[in-house]
Amino acid sequence: MAKKLLFLTGRLAESRLTDTVVALGLPNGSWRITNLGIKVAALMTESIVRNRLKEPLNAYRVIVPGRSRMDLDSLAAHYGVPFERGPDEIIDLPQHFGKGGGPPDLSKHDVRIFAEIVDGPALSIEQLVARATDLKDRGADVIDIGCQPGVPFPHLEETVTTLAKLGMTVSIDSGDVEELRRGARAGAHFVLSLDETTLEAIEGTQAVPILLPNPHGDLTSLLRAIDRAKELGIEHIADPVLDPIHFGFTQSLERYAELRRARPDVEILMGTGNLTELTDVDSQGVTAVLLGICSELRIRNVLVVQVSQHTLRTVEEHDAVRRLMYRSREDENLPKGYGNQLLSLHDLRPYPDTPEQIAAMSEAVRDLNYRMEVAEDGIHIYNRDSHHVSQDPFELFDKLGVEKDGSHAFYLGYELARAEIARALAKRYAQDNPLDWGVAADRKAEDLTRHAPEGATLRAARKERSDAANRRDDRDDDERDG
Repeated sequence: MAKKLLFLTGRLAESRLTDTVVALGLPNGSWRITNLGIKVAALMTESIVRNRLKEPLNAYRVIVPGRSRMDLDSLAAHYGVPFERGPDEIIDLPQHFGKGGGPPDLSKHDVRIFAEIVDGPALSIEQLVARATDLKDRGADVIDIGCQPGVPFPHLEETVTTLAKLGMTVSIDSGDVEELRRGARAGAHFVLSLDETTLEAIEGTQAVPILLPNPHGDLTSLLRAIDRAKELGIEHIADPVLDPIHFGFTQSLERYAELRRARPDVEILMGTGNLTELTDVDSQGVTAVLLGICSELRIRNVLVVQVSQHTLRTVEEHDAVRRLMYRSREDENLPKGYGNQLLSLHDLRPYPDTPEQIAAMSEAVRDLNYRMEVAEDGIHIYNRDSHHVSQDPFELFDKLGVEKDGSHAFYLGYELARAEIARALAKRYAQDNPLDWGVAADRKAEDLTRHAPEGATLRAARKERSDAANRRDDRDDDERDG
């Protein structure tokens, strides 16, 4: 008998999971769903699986609910079958089973990020090391030390050697050719920037120059600099220079395309800061478009600057976008359907359940603990005895019976506020989970092998709202705790 793809679930989700898997179009007889007898799939634990999933599995791969917290390696070793965590919501299952039958591989890219520290002379060695380490942790490949016109930089050489000893790739960025010469002789890996008249500054070093047109915008001079570097056997990168909007932006894009046509094999760099820093819009979309251009033109180096507060996450954005563009280009696909890292304000599918599906789930609840969900018609809050819907959380308070229950009222108010924000922005809301801002904010570290302990407020609320009858009605929590 051929082995199958096995999905594990609970009672409430089984019907929807079945409908969704059928809609995936998987071959008949190639999959099956096992309901482990718990009500809520997210409360599935390793002990529940071991106790209720009987061998032999006759499966080649097991998909568990995304919100379940289990040691999947331990289960895989126990059953001799790979266990994989699926998406948090059933509605996202089709995306999870994208090309190749699994989540997209976003581990690869072909763009090198130069991240500039713009005020190098003003910082001590210790401060420069701290800043460089932070940029590297965010995704930078090259730490670009920015010099400042007319400001002495006596510790330039020490900066280069210190960062290099820490295993970092270093570039020096200056309009002063002498500072570039000092940086190259100290061991800088790159210097920004030289032209056809200043290539001698790196003579006798291994530094790779980034070449600029001189005068600005003169592509012919850049081509001459490229040819001169080739004659001298100097590895090089060319930068036609991206100009800000209304100051030559479109023409500068044309220069990049023309350079690629004229020199199909040359390495090119694009400095994205003239758009991200000098345009007061959220920078993710700007970055995505620019790196989309880089992907099409095979531009494999970008110089990133973060000075303005609205570009605080620009290195992370460039890192996420370069992976998205690489994957979609290799797949010969649109950069669409590869995850939500770059969807910070809105979600593609903000409402995982319809009002009718929420109503059906509410009828199956047998305890007094409130559940909250967001749908197109508003915020839903329900338990065993009631189900209320409103677009305004303040309309719900007098219906919840928590006037004398401070801890529970605080918890519900907090969750309702988060639900209201999610609905206003068309974002995904999941009770007891932070809103997902994608690459725009750090995600809270989470141990996927165990459920997080309840906070003091929620713990007190559950204690005050629960009784012995509830515990007898719903044994799932007992098994979870045990």
